[in-house]
Amino acid sequence: MRTAPLFLLIIAFAFGCSGYNKVLKSNNPEYKLQKAVEYYKAGECFKSLPIFDELIPILRGTQRSEEVYYYFAYNHYCTREYYLANFYFKNFVKNFPASKFTEECTFMAAMCSYQISPEYSLDQGQTKLAIDEFQLFMNRYPTSSLRDSCNTMIETLRLKLETKSFEVAKQYLKTENYKAAHQAFGNLFKDYPGTRFREEAMFLQVKSDYLFAINSTESKMFERHESTVKSYLNFVAAFPKSQWLKEAENYYSKSYNFISQKSSPKNKS
Repeated sequence: MRTAPLFLLIIAFAFGCSGYNKVLKSNNPEYKLQKAVEYYKAGECFKSLPIFDELIPILRGTQRSEEVYYYFAYNHYCTREYYLANFYFKNFVKNFPASKFTEECTFMAAMCSYQISPEYSLDQGQTKLAIDEFQLFMNRYPTSSLRDSCNTMIETLRLKLETKSFEVAKQYLKTENYKAAHQAFGNLFKDYPGTRFREEAMFLQVKSDYLFAINSTESKMFERHESTVKSYLNFVAAFPKSQWLKEAENYYSKSYNFISQKSSPKNKS
């Protein structure tokens, strides 16, 4: 997995600069390392990457090995090869556990997963992995100066998961899968009790509960209208001036009337 992607090598060798060609042709590892670091620090990562790739086996087991591998991992991050960068940062931690860069590289491995995390509408497996990696970092380095950065990244990642959960619940409601919507809104409040979508989600829970009730079998209607009333009372207590209050009251009134009629002595006799 160490070999640099072919297209990077092609780009590297396409540079017409005679100075760069001189570096590539040099047989002096120290000189090549010096120039590769210079290229990297200048932001010319496509130049430096093939050189670091070449130096890894040459300098393995030497005092320079750690430095080469450190920059090699960062080169992949610089070129946005985040999957590879994640692999190499983790390998650095594994191969150089006592290095002064181990903490930093552990954090950077998590940052690679953060960069890979997709938009909320897509599968969020990578998002969950990134959260786990930041949590692992904070557990391993509880006094790190990077803790605030970790918490900021985790908050951003969790917002994706929260948004995904909210949008899935709305989609169930839109497609008239009211049972799934009822469960999905419940899961949203359970998993994200302080969700920023709370007002709209609580209203939609009232709506989905009501629609779930009226589309249920007769034997299930009573308890599901009760669920609508309960959802409404929670909603109005939290947001008494909500823009959705009037519509929510309509669902509540219909459910309440249904319960009252079914509970009347006449209907019980």
